[in-house]
Amino acid sequence: MAVDVLLGLQWGDEGKGKIVDYLAPKYDYIARFQGGPNAGHTLEFDGIKHVLHQIPSGIFRDNKHNIIGNGVVLDPVIFMDEILQIEKKFSIELTNILSISTRAQLISPVHRLLDKVLEKNKGDNKIGSTLKGIGPTYQDKIGRHGLRVGEVLSENFNEKYKKQKSYHDNFLDKHYDQSFFNEERKFFESIEKLKKFKIIDTEYLMNKNINKGKNILAEGAQGTLLDIDFGSYPYVTSSNTTTAGACIGLGISPKKIGNVFGVFKAYCTRVGAGPFPTELFNDTGKKIASNGNEFGSTTGRARRCGWLDIPALKYSIMLNGVTELYMMKADVLSDFEEIKVCIGYNYNGNDINYFPSSIESENIVPIYRSFNGWTSKSNKAKKFEELEENFKSYVRFIEDEVGVKINLISLGPVREQTIYIN
Repeated sequence: MAVDVLLGLQWGDEGKGKIVDYLAPKYDYIARFQGGPNAGHTLEFDGIKHVLHQIPSGIFRDNKHNIIGNGVVLDPVIFMDEILQIEKKFSIELTNILSISTRAQLISPVHRLLDKVLEKNKGDNKIGSTLKGIGPTYQDKIGRHGLRVGEVLSENFNEKYKKQKSYHDNFLDKHYDQSFFNEERKFFESIEKLKKFKIIDTEYLMNKNINKGKNILAEGAQGTLLDIDFGSYPYVTSSNTTTAGACIGLGISPKKIGNVFGVFKAYCTRVGAGPFPTELFNDTGKKIASNGNEFGSTTGRARRCGWLDIPALKYSIMLNGVTELYMMKADVLSDFEEIKVCIGYNYNGNDINYFPSSIESENIVPIYRSFNGWTSKSNKAKKFEELEENFKSYVRFIEDEVGVKINLISLGPVREQTIYIN
């Protein structure tokens, strides 16, 4: 058996949480393979809305085991807040259905403080960090003095924490204040609660269950265009958000990858700084933002909005080996007279049809194709055939351009507002 992978194809916020929740009944295990609490997966069902930051999105489905893989960076304070909210709201005992990799990295109060200081020091060159300590945690990991989750079980964990902190004392000494020491206290309190969970070598759990023929879904965070290597650098996250990242972040062979489900919005959004070729600064952009309630689920920041970008989408499909496409928030584009799609760029005076490795918004002009819009009547459709013809034309155009079938269309935030196309 193989591991299927679900990931975002844009700058994150594509709606992956809803799709993981939707697909979860088909799987025995849901495994998160990268990122940290800078991600926010919003799920809505039974009239209840919930945002997950670190816990895999299969947590609300009965009898599904969830895994936080080695590629994840875990903030124990935020993690325990999530656990308490879920257990209180849904009466779920999570210690029985959630395993955490011993090799996952811990986000400490030092990392959060570093993130704030480093971002502030960048001045006008800020990258738009969520200030959750993600980047500094990955930096310590690569610098070989990170703290792993498995080390919380060690008798000398406090000494290990102090040693890690000492690497940053010279830079941070004047920034240590009472609020920092309060965070440290919460950190150690949360560590004690974290110990109650199954902290194991999840790479063995993964491979054992692959060999048993269990169905496993790997869940990505952020989006392909935020990948540390292949995203719009330096305005990227600190991990590999692509299919290859699932192998590294879970400890599985590339030969074990099966289907790759690529999730994208019917338009584009981006949070924070960085190039965004199709960004709209007019009333159309504001209408998309309003219709789509485009505010970050983790930070609350307003998302920048623009038209769908085909070269960027094709680039992401290529990098990930996408086998199926899932289009999200198509309902947001209802009742527009005209809808545009970027089919290429004029870049530094030349027309191109690919996504370049280094772009600045002032040097790139989108080349658009226009479509007639559809009405909100389509949002009630239960089958593809029930969509208005203009809507179906939009879908078919995207499929023809990227060469991959769109198998799912989301027409709203709840589970039932979903069309699956066989």
